[in-house]
Amino acid sequence: MDYLKKILKYALPYKKYAFLNIICNVFYALFSTLAMVSLIPMINVIFDKNTQITTKPIYTGVSDLKDFFADSFNYTITSKLTNDGAESTLFFMVTIIISLFLLKNFFGYLAMYFITFLRNGLLKDIRNELFNKIVTLPIAYFSEKRKGDVISRVVSDVGEVQHSFLSILELLVREPLTILFAIVAMLFLSVKLTLFVFIFIPVAGLIISAIGKKLKKQSELAQKERGVYLSILEESIQGLKIIKSYNAENRFFNIFKSSTQRLFGFNNDLMNRQNLASPTSEFLGVVTIATLLWYGGHMVLIEETLSGGSFIGFMALAYQILTPAKAISKASYSVKRGNASAERVLEIIETVNPLKDSSTSKEISSFEKELTFKNVSFKYEDDYVLKNFSITIEKGKTVALVGQSGSGKSTIANLAPRYYDVTKGEILIDNTNIKNLKTSSVRSLMSIVAQDSILFNDTIKENLLVGKQDATDQEIEEALNIANAWEFIKDLPNGINTNVGDSGNKFSGGQKQRLSIARAVLKNPPIMILDEATSALDTESERLVQVALENMMKNRTSIVIAHRLSTIQNADTIIVMHKGEIAEQGNHTELLAKNGIYRKLVEMQSFE
Repeated sequence: MDYLKKILKYALPYKKYAFLNIICNVFYALFSTLAMVSLIPMINVIFDKNTQITTKPIYTGVSDLKDFFADSFNYTITSKLTNDGAESTLFFMVTIIISLFLLKNFFGYLAMYFITFLRNGLLKDIRNELFNKIVTLPIAYFSEKRKGDVISRVVSDVGEVQHSFLSILELLVREPLTILFAIVAMLFLSVKLTLFVFIFIPVAGLIISAIGKKLKKQSELAQKERGVYLSILEESIQGLKIIKSYNAENRFFNIFKSSTQRLFGFNNDLMNRQNLASPTSEFLGVVTIATLLWYGGHMVLIEETLSGGSFIGFMALAYQILTPAKAISKASYSVKRGNASAERVLEIIETVNPLKDSSTSKEISSFEKELTFKNVSFKYEDDYVLKNFSITIEKGKTVALVGQSGSGKSTIANLAPRYYDVTKGEILIDNTNIKNLKTSSVRSLMSIVAQDSILFNDTIKENLLVGKQDATDQEIEEALNIANAWEFIKDLPNGINTNVGDSGNKFSGGQKQRLSIARAVLKNPPIMILDEATSALDTESERLVQVALENMMKNRTSIVIAHRLSTIQNADTIIVMHKGEIAEQGNHTELLAKNGIYRKLVEMQSFE
């Protein structure tokens, strides 16, 4: 229950529905018991003439309350039988019973009606909280996480928590109240017989508890495996071209099949253990009823301490306890499963964000002087990928980073907008450490155009509005013109309202990249970061994109990470990276004159 207790805070906005549910459940349990109790006087009057009362009972005190109620009902039935006849009396009694059952089911419906708003509200709010946490956590958090596992937590785990929350309410309110009212009525009829029933309840509870002990562990294994197969599915769809090009369909099918086979085993163990609860509780209930038939029959026929009508009513009440008892056993299993899911959901929600702004973080609205990397070192795990990196980029200047793969270029692009925090050193904007600034305001000063064009399955317009949410159609068109993208968009039937498809697959690589550039242009930030923005393009696309990038970089401070050196010859400063450190620094002409690493890189690409 520990994790599910933490989930309770999400129910607070819907507490009025919980109260209404409890009130309706009280009436449900009450009328459920009264419906059974109402059978007793009718049976006694119809089948046992000696119990007919012709004199109106007089209330003499609490000690005689039981006899007063029973005699009053008998008197009413007897009077009606004498005055109106058997048929009218029978109709009257049947009407009472139908009315009580109607009220029972009416309040049962209302209880479920109100709880629906709480359950679905809880589901909505937890999913919203979970998604918000997912998009605000640093990128490093997901570097070792399976995307399918995260999706599984948002979809199936939250659904399991919602289901378990209803089970808790049943466990705490509806079913216990039904049992409580039934037991009160049973005590009212026969204390001796009721105490006899209590002998079997602890035994049944121990047996059911033993069955459910391993349920949480089995549920946790099943939920984790769901995350695995969802990850395999997501990765297979994403890499479908690669799978097909290598004829690897069978390989990936076998990987997926292995996961579903494991899930098959976990689910079988889980469901078989859960399904055992209902027949076990029902069998124990039937044993109890059979024992009551023997013992109660002895009281009616031999001892004559209990009337036939009271015994039949008692048996009906005893059997009525079975249904809520079974529901409680099922609910307790649901709670155990839900606890495992709640643990997985709360693991993400309660993760501390190391990049979270502090209460003293300041806003920054403009970039005035310079962006500085001061003795910056960084490591993802054990080994440093960046060592003592220092550079000052003045406003309006362009700095290019070149070097072989793994030299730390892209790491710099990730540290500037604070996707990661530096391990050592500091990054300053206008002499203020970005750790002391609000992360959102730091990122508002920057736009990144990466090697991979990330487009969302929506229209061109909606993809660009990510850069500036209140942009007009005219501003979007201007951004597309700067990015050399308007030339292919203007001829589309729906123009900027054309859907780009999944990951933008309706367009070529060069077109997608120009749309990414347009999005960055629309944001209009003072600092641009270009992370190998043309390396994946063909020659013609590269030319168009390069012109778009040059248009975008005018009057902006730019950090350009380039693989093709021809694209950065006009940079104010070129920094040559080698194994995480600055090997050479200067402009194109100065670096060529040094006859070092940069010259070799230029000659290699010229030869190619």
